[in-house]
Parts: sequence; C-alpha cells; structure tokens
Amino acid sequence: MKFKNTLLHKDFTICCRGKLVDLSTPAVMGIINITDDSFYAGSRTRALHQVVERAGALLEQGAAFLDIGAQSTRPGAVTVGAAEEAERLLPAIHAILHHYPEALLSIDTFYAAVAEKCVHAGAAMINDISAGEMDAAMLPTAASLQVPYIAMHMQGTPATMQHNPQYEDVTQEVLDYFIRKVQQCREAGINDVIIDPGFGFGKTLAHNHILLQQLDALHLAGAPILAGVSRKSMIYKLLGNTPADALNGTTVLHTMALLKGAAILRAHDVKEALECVRIVSYQRSLQL
Repeated sequence: MKFKNTLLHKDFTICCRGKLVDLSTPAVMGIINITDDSFYAGSRTRALHQVVERAGALLEQGAAFLDIGAQSTRPGAVTVGAAEEAERLLPAIHAILHHYPEALLSIDTFYAAVAEKCVHAGAAMINDISAGEMDAAMLPTAASLQVPYIAMHMQGTPATMQHNPQYEDVTQEVLDYFIRKVQQCREAGINDVIIDPGFGFGKTLAHNHILLQQLDALHLAGAPILAGVSRKSMIYKLLGNTPADALNGTTVLHTMALLKGAAILRAHDVKEALECVRIVSYQRSLQL
C-alpha cells in the first residue's frame, strides 16, 4: 500500500504529574529493566542501588522520561504475576523519586492493579504493551488516574507473538487498530494517548521495516507516536550481530523514525538518541 499526503508531524503536549511536557521537539525515554532476562543485558538492574545509578545516568544524559519494567516481554518470556511485578516496581519507584523527585516515571505493565499502585507511588505514565487487551480494567483505571497512557500494538501475546505473525498489509492494519484504540481510550476518559506500533511484537523482520518505512501514516490516528526500536532484533538479525552490537543500527533507525515524525524515542542509550533528535531538529529548523 502506498501512503501519500499523510499528515505531517504534529505538535503535542502531555500532562505528567501536573507538568505539561511539550513534544514539539521529540523526547527520549530511557529504559530501566528490573529483570534478569530482558533481551539486552545492558538494561538489566535488580539491586536498588543499581536502579538508582542507572536512573541518574539516564537523567544526566537528558532522558525526559524513565520507563521501568519488572518483567521481560521478549518473545517466549515467562509471565510474572501482578503481585511479584508490584513488589519489584514499588521499591524502585520510591528509591528513584527519593533521589530524583522531579523524574517522570513510566511504568511498563499490562496489569491495571500494578499501574494503579505505581501511579499512587509517584509514577507519571502507564506503558501498556497490550493496549488494554490483557486486562479489561486497564483503560478505566488509566482514565481514573488521569495520566498519559501508551497503547502498543501487538499481535498475540509475548508467549505467542512470534509464532508466524501474518498481515495482509501491516501498516494499514496497525493504523486501523490505532484509530479504533485511540477512540476507545478517549471514550474511556484518557486525555493523553500515545501510540506505539510495537516493533518486534508479533511482526517479522520485513513487517518491522515496512512499518518503520511507513511510520508517518500512523499520524492519521491523531496521537503522538512512540518508537521503540532500540537494539531490537529488526537490527541485529538483519546485521548478523547481537543486541550488544546494535547501537549503530539503532541510531540509523532512530533517525528514520524521527524523519517520519516520532515524538518519543524509547531507548537504552539516551545520549546517542538525543544526538539524533538534535540533528534532525536542526535540519528541520533550516527548512522553516
């Protein structure tokens, strides 16, 4: 499918803990994984002092948000229950906010009960890989909490998503999904909806690259776009290396995502992602 005359990048603001965050210049979300099995070892932290150290380093590099997850969602990962996930997340939230009270924390969970506990503990945003599909209470909970909500597209579940994913037209199907999902979120009462196309979640290598190539089509859903490509298999499988060697490829894909209008980059390497933002933003300024 050919997309022509799609909407240009729009300026969005989102409200996080009473603070308006302007996304007219794209922001970078740093990744903190409180797990032992996330696909990229460099993002894994378990001890609280490691969590705080990583948070401090990402904030110093310029992260606008910190996305904290307590279970791996890589293909085939074992699901962690809500109680255990909350037990991992809540001390991390308290520790980070004790040292960095202005930090804007995003909680990576598909459990409504976990999201609610974490927001009450000081988190500012919910990042749900299932977009409410894995917990029917999530959308009304996010609405009641009045925090920004990241809805991601995924075909299947983390356990099944890479078992022969199929689309007739991946971009059209993801766009149709988000048009419906954004409306559903707004009808539930969520004011700030962010969409994440879910690179690597129920998509082949070709699906991922087609979706990135046509990312600007998703502006038709009327919400800021988050691109999560950092060190993923769409890079290292293509290049024949590993997540540890995928920073250069990540920079290439971050640049492509920004040129297609991504408003947030979710990244393991914040400094390098922000360099992409600064260069692309400068290039754009010369075209005004």
